[in-house]
Amino acid sequence: MKKYPYKKVNAFTSENSLGNPAAYLLTGDDCLSHKKMLEVGKEHGGFVSEVVFCSDSNEADVELTYYSSECEVDFCGHGTIAVMYDLIKNNEQFRQKKEILIKTNKKGFLTVYNDIDKEDAVYITAPMAQHLTIPVSTEKVAAALGVDVLDLSTKHPFDFIDAGLRTLIVPFSSFYKVVSIYPDESKLKKFCMDIGIDIILIFSMEASSIEYIAHTRVFAPKFGYLEDPATGSGNSAFGNYLLKNNMWDGSGISIEQGGDNIIFNTIKLKQNKEDVLFGGKASVQIEGQYYINEL
Repeated sequence: MKKYPYKKVNAFTSENSLGNPAAYLLTGDDCLSHKKMLEVGKEHGGFVSEVVFCSDSNEADVELTYYSSECEVDFCGHGTIAVMYDLIKNNEQFRQKKEILIKTNKKGFLTVYNDIDKEDAVYITAPMAQHLTIPVSTEKVAAALGVDVLDLSTKHPFDFIDAGLRTLIVPFSSFYKVVSIYPDESKLKKFCMDIGIDIILIFSMEASSIEYIAHTRVFAPKFGYLEDPATGSGNSAFGNYLLKNNMWDGSGISIEQGGDNIIFNTIKLKQNKEDVLFGGKASVQIEGQYYINEL
C-alpha cells in the first residue's frame, strides 16, 4: 500500500452555499495508471463529482488529471478551483506567485491567477473555446430535459461550445422554470451519449438578485451524476456564448448556479485579453491520507 496526502474540498463556495465537492490526491512524481485512477474515481461515486490527481511536472508548476466515477474527464473546472485555491492558500511557494502554470491531462497548459489577497478567489484560464455545430433539434432537447418546447426562450439562441467540456447551451424563458426542473437521469444520459454531449447548461438571464448577470444549471449524467451544482467549464462556455452574442463586455461578472433544492453557488467570470477566466473560492472539508494498493 502507498499513501498520498488527500483532501476533500468544496469549490465555488460563497457565504452559506456548499459549493461543488471535489477530492484531490498529491501524487508527487508517482505515475498512477489509468486503471488505478479510475478505481479511485469509482470509490468516490456519490461522494464527490470528480477526483483530481495532482502530480509534479517538469513543464509546469503542477500537473492535474481528472476522473469521475465513470471515466477520465477532459477538464474539471471546479476540481481545478478546489486544488489551486487550496495549494495557493496553504503553500508559501505558490502564495507568493501571482500566476501559476498548470498542465492538464487533455487541455494542455493553463494559467491560474492568484487573487486571494484582493478578492479571496483564484481565477483559471478556460481552455480555448471551440464553437461546434448543434447536433440536435430544439424539440429533442426539450424532450430530453422533460419540458415543453414553449419553456425554452426564443429571445436567445441555442449553442454548442467546448471550453473544457462539450457544452450544449439551452436558453429558458423564465428563472422559475430553470430552477425547478429535474430531468430523468438515465434518459438524459442516453441523449448525451448518443450525440456526443458532455454537459447541458440551461440558463435564464433573470436571476434571484441583481448582483448576478444570469442563473445557470448544469446537467452531467455522462459522468455518473445528474447535476453539477457549480461548474467552471460549463460557465466558461457560457461566458464565450455571452461574448459571441454581445451580451457581456468582458468585465468582471458573477453568475449564480443551482436548482431550488440548494443554496445557489457563485461563479465569477472575467476576460483577460482573448481569454475567459472563471474564478471562485473553496473550503476544505476533509484532510488526511489516501491509501492505494500497488498491486
